[in-house]
Amino acid sequence: MSKFRIAVHITPRKGLLDPQGNAVRDALRTLGFNSVKDVHVGRYIIVETDAYDALTAEDAVSDMCAKLLANPVTEDFEIESAVPA
Repeated sequence: MSKFRIAVHITPRKGLLDPQGNAVRDALRTLGFNSVKDVHVGRYIIVETDAYDALTAEDAVSDMCAKLLANPVTEDFEIESAVPA
């Protein structure tokens, strides 16, 4: 069994209100960054876990996201990488 480090991006679902993203977008425009069209604020989570291989580690973290780390109604998640830790 090996230790893996898995990076996960959790973001608001497209089409849902993102008040924090809207506040950041408006602040950037106020600072003169007028080319900014939209901002989405999410979370970046790193999970270290033991598994037999990277695929098993990714499957376990995907299950963790579906059950706890991401709200399935309002958020999407994407596993960025699973690398040996």
